[in-house]
Amino acid sequence: MRKRMDQLLHDFDGSSAMNQVRVFVQQKEMNEFMYESAEKISFFFEEKAFDEEGNLKQPKEVSMSKVGHALHELDPVFKDYSRSEKFSSVLQSLGYKRPVIIQSVYIFKQSGFGNDVAPHQDNSTLYTEPKTTCTGLWLALEDATTANGCMWAIPGSHRNGLVRRLIRGEQGLHFDQSSPSYEQSDFVAIEAKAGSLVLIHGDLVHRSFENQSPNSRHAFSAHIVDTVGCKWSPDNWIRRKVDPEPLYSS
Repeated sequence: MRKRMDQLLHDFDGSSAMNQVRVFVQQKEMNEFMYESAEKISFFFEEKAFDEEGNLKQPKEVSMSKVGHALHELDPVFKDYSRSEKFSSVLQSLGYKRPVIIQSVYIFKQSGFGNDVAPHQDNSTLYTEPKTTCTGLWLALEDATTANGCMWAIPGSHRNGLVRRLIRGEQGLHFDQSSPSYEQSDFVAIEAKAGSLVLIHGDLVHRSFENQSPNSRHAFSAHIVDTVGCKWSPDNWIRRKVDPEPLYSS
């Protein structure tokens, strides 16, 4: 997967970075770029990768934040992993009846400025009703440590339910209520060796810090929801034109 991403980055036209600078400035354009990425392979730059004139300060390969959100559907290497027997066996062990991958993301967590990710719950943005069913399958492609921005989580927080939701409305994206404040002392580090798979309950409160080390922290994340006994909420940020294909049906 890392070799494949190297090739995708090599083939990507980095001159489009100038367009994304404007995307970050205009909220409406940023939302549209995000919405369209649901069924595409889109490249997202780190905001700190640009100077005041909007030019990249370093090569594009070390300026990316993530690539998403349909690698699992559109790229053969990532599709092979996402539709593998091993992948599905994990979901079967969790009781999924007819799961779909609703999004996938290649995360770079670049050395020196890989961005801080605020405390959040995945069900907040990937909501099914009447019951929530999201699970994140996060695969470490490089060692994830406290030095290079590994995940942190509050043990047991998944038992407290969903705190708030991200809603897509006519005016764009907004949370239906403010975020609670969390004590950093409640979080524990989730360090992981390359090749480790971390399963993330949709209601687990988790976060990561900026990568201030000399080492990147690549990972591939896929988020799963079930399609039996629940439905995809129409006010989620992802509104697909074509329904995702189930991994299996049982």
